[in-house]
Order: sequence, then C-alpha cells, then structure tokens
Amino acid sequence: MIERYSRKQMVDIWSQQEKFNIWFQIEAHACDAQAELGVIPKDSAKIIWEKGQFDIDRIDEIEKTTKHDVIAFLTNLTEYIGEDARFIHQGMTSSDVLDTTLSIQLQKASDILLNDLDLLLKAIEKRSIEHKNTVTIGRSHAIHAEPITFGLKLAGYYAEFKRNKKRLLDARKEISTCAISGAVGTFAHIDPFVENYVSKKLDLIPEEISTQIIPRDRHAMFFSILGVIASSVERLATEIRHLQRTEVREVEEFFSQGQKGSSAMPHKRNPVLTENLTGLARLVRSSVVPALENVTLWHERDISHSSVERMIAPDATITLDFALNRLTNVIENLLIYPNTMQLNLEKLGGLVHSQQVLLALTQKGASRESAYEMVQSNAMKVWETPEHERKNVYKKLLIEDQNVRKFLDESEIEKLFNLEQHFVHVDTIFQRVFSK
Repeated sequence: MIERYSRKQMVDIWSQQEKFNIWFQIEAHACDAQAELGVIPKDSAKIIWEKGQFDIDRIDEIEKTTKHDVIAFLTNLTEYIGEDARFIHQGMTSSDVLDTTLSIQLQKASDILLNDLDLLLKAIEKRSIEHKNTVTIGRSHAIHAEPITFGLKLAGYYAEFKRNKKRLLDARKEISTCAISGAVGTFAHIDPFVENYVSKKLDLIPEEISTQIIPRDRHAMFFSILGVIASSVERLATEIRHLQRTEVREVEEFFSQGQKGSSAMPHKRNPVLTENLTGLARLVRSSVVPALENVTLWHERDISHSSVERMIAPDATITLDFALNRLTNVIENLLIYPNTMQLNLEKLGGLVHSQQVLLALTQKGASRESAYEMVQSNAMKVWETPEHERKNVYKKLLIEDQNVRKFLDESEIEKLFNLEQHFVHVDTIFQRVFSK
C-alpha cells in the first residue's frame, strides 16, 4: 500500500522484519516442544533461542538461488546458530510456518482495527448525543419524507459499526488458528503435542484438521468482514457527501485555514475526505472475491492462494485502518448546521406531516382510500406552488378543503402539524442503541 494511505503501526505488522521475527518464534517454540518430547536435545533448543538471528538482505540473496523463501530463511539461521540448527524445522513443512504466521499477522491487524472501531464508535456516539434533538428531514429516494433528528441519523451508524465490531471479533477468532502438522497434515513426522505447545505460546488455537494448510474458508470469512466494514465506512461517507451538496449544506467537512479546494476555483470547499473514503472502501472490498476464490485449492494444497494473500492481506488491513481513522477525524470535526436543516425541513410547506393527516382522517371514519386521495390531492398542489410561496400552504389547503373538514376541524388540523409527534420515541431508540 502506498505511504499516503498507510499508518505505521499497521504497516509494521506486514514488514519483512516482523514476518521473520514470527517465523523464528514459531521455529524456536517448536524446538522447545521437540525438546520436551526428547526428539532433540534441550541444550540445542536453548542455543537456538540464544543464537537465532537473521539478516534480511542475506535471506534475499540466498533466495535468488533457492527460489524458496522459507529455505532461504532457514539457511540464514544456520549461518548464525551453527551445528544445532539441524534440529530446526524437524517434521515441519513451509506451510506450517507461513500459515501460522499469517494467522498471527491477521490477529494483530484485527486488534488495531478493533481499536479503530472503538475510537470511531466513541466519536459517533458523542456527536449523536450532541444532536439528539436537532431536527432535520429524513429522506427516502433522496426526497423529503418525514422529520427525524440528526442524532437519530448518527445513532443508526453507531449501531451499524457496533455490529461490525462484533463481526470483526468473530472473524479474529475464526482466523486465530495454528497448523504445525507437517506434509499433507497427517502429523506423520511431528507429534501433535508440538502444535498444541506452539499454539499456547502464540495465543492461537490448534487447527482441528489441516490439509498441510489452514483451510481458506477462514480467510475468506475474515476478508469478507473487512469488506462489510468498508461498505459501512462508504455508507456514512456518502451520506456526508450528500448532505454537503450546495443545495443541501446541512453538514460540511471541516475546512482548515489555508486549505484549498480547487486549483481553478478559489471558492470551492469540497468533501474530499469522504470522497477519498469512498475510493478506499472500494479497494478493501476488492480483496473479498480473491479471498473467496482462494478457498478452492487443489487436493491437500497448492500455492495459487499465496500470491493473492501476500497482496490483499497487507493492502486490505492497511487501507481499512487508514479509512477508519480518517472517518473518525471527519466525524469529530464535522460542521453541522441546524438552521439549514430547519430551512430545508420547511421547503415543502408542511408536506412532511401528510401521514399524520392521513391517519387522523382514518381515525375519524374516512376510508383509507378516500383519506389518501384527500391528502394526496392537496399535496400535489403544494408541489406545483413556487417554493417561496409554500410557507404553511399545505395546512391552509387542508383547512379550505371541505371534504377534509367533514372529518377534521381547524384546530385538529393545526395540531397535526406539530413536529413533536415525530420525536416521542427518540429516548427509547437511544436507549436501545447506546445501552451498554
């Protein structure tokens, strides 16, 4: 992943240094287990820990000849450890090291992403509570529907990311397995005790049955969850982009002193951060299909999955880490304009109360069909009225409609245009969403 969209903590997980550190830990812990079994001398296991070192440039040099990264690594270890290195990797195969390492890396990446989600949830919760009673218009099909509050809008995203946190916790558990079962996974040349021992040391769970590799349905699940989280990021980013449009302008990304929006038009204040998040979400989701296709491998193993994972594992986790942090920053600094929300709410001259009128008419004895006709026919007249003349026009039309007045008097109609009716259960919804 390019540096522009990367954060060091996540990048470090996928570094060559960290990868070889984990490889060495797996090999050294396996030697300790072999020593406990009496397969290798305990002194040799101790020496492996003490002398075990590696040099990345040297490994790369060896690999030019071996064309095999694990063998190159083991060869370099031998150069440091000496004679006792012959006990390393006994009964193991490359996938034991590679797959267990990937599990650890994805586990560590998950922990960073979970922390990212916690920070995002905290930011959304704060702004949601802040605007719990800030009235705005709810939209369906991008058209004014009925009033809501901006706090309720944000609460919906909070609930979604709370679900995403649970999904990621499940995905972390799914991916946290260790396989040290040897060629084709039969433990023919290594005792299952070694796998159990290494699993405990590395905070993993032994894979119940491996075919020389950890089954890739686990990884498919993991990357699918990353894709879902990315889609949630994009959904919130897209909402902010819509609300920042000049014709709407109910919210706006923070525009810092000295920031420039356009090389040609000095007046521009563009939603560049949320547009960027939309693009980053596409990149994370692009890892899902390859991960699903990796599930199908030939017989007990092939390496068609390997090149894919070497790319999508760092790219997807690094990108999502960056995106979650950027989204948190957007939410924390989001400019929110309640006055504009109120003005937009009033643009349709009261049509947002049409359902209240419809229900009131049916309660007073009108059939639903005739009530709908009365409400809609007056509503269509409002749509045809110039916007600057729409103030309270819907209420006036209903009061003047003799068919409506057969069921509702003027004072009853007046009461139907009370915004508070829409918010009587806001506390109940907030309790559902934010109760710990």
